[in-house]
Order: sequence, then C-alpha cells, then structure tokens
Amino acid sequence: MATVTEAWTRIERWLRQYTPRSGALLAGPATSDLIRTAEDQTGVAFPAELVESLLRHDGLTEWANLLPEATPLGVKHIIEQYEIRMDIAPDVDGFTVHAPGAEPWWHDLWLPFADAGFGLQVIDLRPGPQRGRVGMAPASNPADFSDAWPSLTAYLTAVADALEQGGAVGEWHPYVTDDETLWWDLAGKTEVNGELLRPAPPNGS
Repeated sequence: MATVTEAWTRIERWLRQYTPRSGALLAGPATSDLIRTAEDQTGVAFPAELVESLLRHDGLTEWANLLPEATPLGVKHIIEQYEIRMDIAPDVDGFTVHAPGAEPWWHDLWLPFADAGFGLQVIDLRPGPQRGRVGMAPASNPADFSDAWPSLTAYLTAVADALEQGGAVGEWHPYVTDDETLWWDLAGKTEVNGELLRPAPPNGS
C-alpha cells in the first residue's frame, strides 16, 4: 500500500529530473516538537498522514505552483490559517450548515493542508468513514467535499502518477515552463503570463 513518503519520493525524483528549480523550493522537514506545539495551539491532533508529510517537507520556501490544487503549507502557516478561520467563523455563522446535505463554512476538525488562494485545501478529521478525506474550504462559500480525495496519500499518489505517467489530477494537467519550472493548469494550455508551456514529460521521455 502506498504511503505519503513514497508519494513524495516519486514527486521529488521527477522534479529533480525535469524541473529542478521547482524541486529546490520544497522546504526541509518540520520537527516533531514544532508539530506537537501546533497540536497544542490548535487543540487538534494532527493525523498521521499530515505528520508524515510535514516530516518530509514543511511546506515550500516560497510560493510555487508545485501541487495541482493548492500550495502546501508549513506548520506555522497551518496554525495561522486554522486560527484565522476559527476567529472568523463565529462572526459569519460559519459553523452552521445552511442547506440539507451541505457543509458549513468551517469546522473545528478541519486542518488546512494547502492554500489555494481562494480557499484552503483541508483534511477532514470528523469521526466517521470519511475521516481523513481532503477537500476544499473556499473563502466565501461553504466547504466542498464533492470531489474530495479519500486521503492525503491518495492525493499525493495521484500527483506522482500524473507526473510519472502523464495524465491529470482531477482537471489539472502538469506543464513545464520556459524556465524549467512545474506549472499545473487546465487541458490545452500553451502559455501562462507570456511564458510558453509544454506538457510535462512522463518518465523516460
């Protein structure tokens, strides 16, 4: 069975070969003490998959379009984003479900994994069979788990598969820019910000 570490190892290997400038932006590991401090500060026990990921990479050293759905956060920014949501939610009735089958805007058992700009990619730690799934908590709308990944391992493994074998992660396809950096975008894109895009080469290409 795949693990978070195995998925990251595959992603790192591809980045070193094809887009080393992007690979260099992966931060080093977080410390166990930092993670424990974050758990104490948020009051939420970090799931094993998130801990495993953070012990591999404590986010990025600067912003980069390195994962398809959002930019992975380091421990300090996980705390920051969690506390921001917890502070805002009471003022906007954000803990309330407003429609049958819908999600609230925020829940105290959601942990941010990555920042999408328009919202957060979160790990759902509510008890039940879907615990550990990875979905989106937008900035202005209720959270959405309709296209959730069943786990962080599944998400990162899908990223590794798309890089190594070609294909997509949901609607996002990997490309390489003129300056040899990784960029995720919709199918059929040929440029971004004036830079040419070419489909990311699968292993062996």
